[in-house]
Amino acid sequence: MNRLLDPDTGMIIWTIVTFLALVLVLKLSAWGPLLRAIAERDSRIKANVDAAEAARAAAEQVRADLDVQMAGLSAKGRELLAQAQKEAEALRIRLRASAEADSASLRQKTMQDLAAEKDRLVGELRKEVAGLSVLAAEKLIRKSIDAGVQKSVLEDFYRDLDARKAAN
Repeated sequence: MNRLLDPDTGMIIWTIVTFLALVLVLKLSAWGPLLRAIAERDSRIKANVDAAEAARAAAEQVRADLDVQMAGLSAKGRELLAQAQKEAEALRIRLRASAEADSASLRQKTMQDLAAEKDRLVGELRKEVAGLSVLAAEKLIRKSIDAGVQKSVLEDFYRDLDARKAAN
């Protein structure tokens, strides 16, 4: 154990010479390629980091562009919805006006048809009443009135009814 603690100068010199020779061999053969490999790896890592940063920046730009486009599309969608609501309201108003006009037209036509039917029925009723009146008068008088007299009496009767109607 003492030998280990006592320094041997020859051994120290040979150890230093061997170490320096090893360093020289490593420097000539391995140190240069090893440093170049480390430098290349460092530059590749730096390039990858730069590319990742550029990709992140590009992604953020794309996201910002998409946000702007989405906001534009959302505004356009609201605008189209508002336009559709306006068009629907205008259509509803047009359809309502058309329906009201059709209803008024139908009501007017119906009133005219009813008035014409009333006039026709009143005319028929007048003829029937006049015929019955003449028949009743004929039975009262017990004699038959000829067609000319009957026509004259009916015309007088119609004129009297028209005059009363115009007076009321």
